[in-house]
Amino acid sequence: MSSTALVSFDGADLSMNGDGKLCKGNCKIRTCENQEDKNNKKHHVDHGQTFLSTLVKLILQDVVEKGVMKDSKVIEFMHPENLEKELDLSLDQNSTSDTDLIQMCHKIIKYSVKTGHPYFFNQLYGGLDLYGLAGSWLTDALNTSQYTYEVAPVFTLMEKAVLSKMLDYTGFQSGDGLFCPGGSLSNMYALNLARYKMFPDVKLTGLSGLPTLCILTSEKGHYSIKKGAALLGIGMNNVIPVKTDSAGRMIPAELETMVNRSKSEGKVPFVVNATAGSTVLGAYDPLNAIADVCERHGLWMHVDGAWGGSVLLSEKLKSRMAGVERADSFAWNPHKMMGAPLQTAAFLTKHKDLLRECHSAKAQYLFQQDKFYDVSYDTGDKSIQCGRKVDVLKLWMMWKSKGTNNFAAGIENLFHCASYLVKKLTETEAFRLVLHKPECTNVCFWFIPPSLRHCEETQEWWDKLSKVAPVIKQRMMEQGTMLVGYQPDGDLVNFFRMIVNNHNATEQDMDFVVKEITRLGEDL
Repeated sequence: MSSTALVSFDGADLSMNGDGKLCKGNCKIRTCENQEDKNNKKHHVDHGQTFLSTLVKLILQDVVEKGVMKDSKVIEFMHPENLEKELDLSLDQNSTSDTDLIQMCHKIIKYSVKTGHPYFFNQLYGGLDLYGLAGSWLTDALNTSQYTYEVAPVFTLMEKAVLSKMLDYTGFQSGDGLFCPGGSLSNMYALNLARYKMFPDVKLTGLSGLPTLCILTSEKGHYSIKKGAALLGIGMNNVIPVKTDSAGRMIPAELETMVNRSKSEGKVPFVVNATAGSTVLGAYDPLNAIADVCERHGLWMHVDGAWGGSVLLSEKLKSRMAGVERADSFAWNPHKMMGAPLQTAAFLTKHKDLLRECHSAKAQYLFQQDKFYDVSYDTGDKSIQCGRKVDVLKLWMMWKSKGTNNFAAGIENLFHCASYLVKKLTETEAFRLVLHKPECTNVCFWFIPPSLRHCEETQEWWDKLSKVAPVIKQRMMEQGTMLVGYQPDGDLVNFFRMIVNNHNATEQDMDFVVKEITRLGEDL
């Protein structure tokens, strides 16, 4: 015998089936006792549907509605040792009741960072798009793998359609691509394809017959290039950094110099990694000039546009990407500037069959060639993975609901808000910009507290300034009002790296950032 319960969290009633317990805190259960049902092995099967309905209501209430309210907290911070005590994360021999699980979910939401909150500026992702969320939920409900048409008929067609659109914007009309678990892996795909293109025997014979290879990348480029070099057996010491200008852009003349130097040292350069929207400063490398160097030396050109590549959708902003069509490959993360849910990352290449040639192992149990349908739609052998999560549906759902024009308008709003913030900071005495004209929506700045204003800027002064951002970050986390990242960069001491990435951002949100940092640091 089962029974219906009413669960109340913070004044909101959520219906579910219960087991007769009285919940702690604000949760009240009204139901009859049913000991037999507790011990029933089918308990979660029988009651899972009601549990799911209850959880959906809780998510809609506490994440989708409350989690984006400006007067709510971005984070309810608790130190790790205290949070471990607050959460019962143990796994036991016996089952847990649905009521207790819902209580746990309530705590999970309470103590998690609300990345959809208007004042979450901490990472290169953020915001909450309900169509993207719906696509994520539907993806997990259908729970299939992307590798064959046999088990993913809709999604293999959908991935082809979306990648075709992205290839078109990139200028790789006859190219190929696939969705990857993150931009780091996209960059590693580029390294592997570039090496295979120059030394195709490496797939069969391995590294023993290769010369000492080297990779050239911006000194401000993403660390995944070094990780990829280690993973592929190239070695981190063979990643050659190329100097950048004051805005963080790769200097083409320096690239030419480093290519020639590496050759003179007996190394074989095979790939250049250019960046479109660097992680810290948001710099866009001069792609056409880099392409000229790559063509002269016969090098594969990869563009890491994981962060800044989405400007391709905007007629007003796409000039930042001029020359990307000359590259051999491109990493593009819609879960960043396009605001799609994590994770949505695409790797694109202009070489149509190279992914399959480089990675195929022709597993007979999965990629049979005598299937009754067109096996060219079995795309899994292009990937280094076997099982591959369906990442395309959430992006397709967003794109279908918005249209490209609204996507572009949202991205343009990010740049407008970033420009507004730059102007605001310039006009406010307590702030100093790292870059006065940032190329992307990364706005980097120092807050100078009253005790350091109008003082001689000695080494001691800079040492004191380096401690300001960490203290303000601690205070904003403990109070839960906002999240903005900070870091040093080269010779620059700790500064705030403010990322504008929520398509619903407003000028008023930028005003709040200035006021809140001032409030949190005025007594330092």
